[in-house]
Amino acid sequence: MELNETTAAIETILFAMGDSVEISTLAAVLELSEDEVREAVGVLEKRCDKEGSGLRINWFEDAVQLSSRPEYYEYLVKIAKQPKKQVLTDTLMETLSIIAFKQPVTRAEVESIRGVNSDFAISKLVGFGLVEEKGRKEAPGRPLLFGTTEQFLRSFGISSLEDLPDFGSEQMEEFREEAEKEVDMRLEI
Repeated sequence: MELNETTAAIETILFAMGDSVEISTLAAVLELSEDEVREAVGVLEKRCDKEGSGLRINWFEDAVQLSSRPEYYEYLVKIAKQPKKQVLTDTLMETLSIIAFKQPVTRAEVESIRGVNSDFAISKLVGFGLVEEKGRKEAPGRPLLFGTTEQFLRSFGISSLEDLPDFGSEQMEEFREEAEKEVDMRLEI
């Protein structure tokens, strides 16, 4: 492996890891000697310093880490304070509604109601902090149970799940009829 390629590989590894990485670990992964790795890290360190980069190499005994320069921390703080925009698509809202009204519910139960795979939607809702694992169902395979979080309540301006609308049998019948019409319309296309 050429020095430029080694330097690029180390830069990639350090960027992806975030934490410090032992020189011996880098050497083993790159199938190089520790001296060759130190040389490549030295090249990377000089490149960061010479080019006026916002990154730098930190040495911790026999480990190295790629980090941002302290003089740019204020920008990191500003970007971290920016509110994260969470977009709840129709798919996410549908999945969230099922979980909110049926909780605790398994992924398979959500999928049987929706009729499609819900892995992505549930993962996204967990990532948004609106849904969380609530335990495991006492059934074969012990599937995970999902339910809403306190963040869900906050986001929708309700103080408890009892504040969710209570759909009577008449309203549920209307929803069922609307759903059947929608399915019939899709089948005609």
